[in-house]
Amino acid sequence: MRKSIDKYKKEFLIALMEYKGYSELTAKTYDEVLHEAFKYIEIIQENAHTIFNLMPYRIHIANLNAKTISKKLSAIRSFSEFLHEQGLHVTLHADESIKVAKTLPKPVAHKYILEALQQCNLQEKLLVVMLYTLGLRISELASLECKDIDSEWIRVIGKGNKQRDIPLLKSTKKLIDEYLSTFMGKKFLFEKKGERLSENSLRYIITKIFKRIALKVTPHQLRHSYASSLLNAGAPIVDVSELLGHSSMATAQIYTKLGSALKQQNYNKAHPLGDS
Repeated sequence: MRKSIDKYKKEFLIALMEYKGYSELTAKTYDEVLHEAFKYIEIIQENAHTIFNLMPYRIHIANLNAKTISKKLSAIRSFSEFLHEQGLHVTLHADESIKVAKTLPKPVAHKYILEALQQCNLQEKLLVVMLYTLGLRISELASLECKDIDSEWIRVIGKGNKQRDIPLLKSTKKLIDEYLSTFMGKKFLFEKKGERLSENSLRYIITKIFKRIALKVTPHQLRHSYASSLLNAGAPIVDVSELLGHSSMATAQIYTKLGSALKQQNYNKAHPLGDS
């Protein structure tokens, strides 16, 4: 299908000018948008049906203003409608059903995270590593119980009380064991005097850690860094979305989900701390 995109795109641009009366300049704008978009759009072929997964492209353009994003997506929708008119069965995924934040937080570069870790005590180091290698929400980390951590996976209760399992790097598990041998919690991983540390307490610690290297970093930026690291290394978008606990992607049954063993293998290869 990807090979025939250029052919259909040329026909689409001609149709815009000849049948809809668009100017050459407008047609050129459509051409530029589609050329850019199909560098990122995932094309899944299911027999005679074709799926365009827009999520990788939406992540790429997420930091643009809302009006620009809307115009780019509109061009893709118009092209999809043209393909339907040509008798092709095309479905857009991550189009209307998934909203991408207009101001998606910028990921923290791996080198800065390593620099910050060098100045951390044991608790601080574990906090950063848990967010960066597991992609947890700060609320999920604050409520994480020791019983939900095993040798290779952790079980997380996310939004809507939905449960998911996330693969645990060996280096992260080693750090958890070291931490628990010193600060044995009664119930929660991060607690003080028998009570779990609040989300605000954990946020404050993160702020303090990165302030030492003159950076302002939030826990959500570390979660975004986790996702960006995996995606940039070629991890499948569906797997990353599942690991992050995005409920909107959980209904995407059109994708073939990786088995647990393969997911663990891909994750370890993809994450920059995987070989630590």
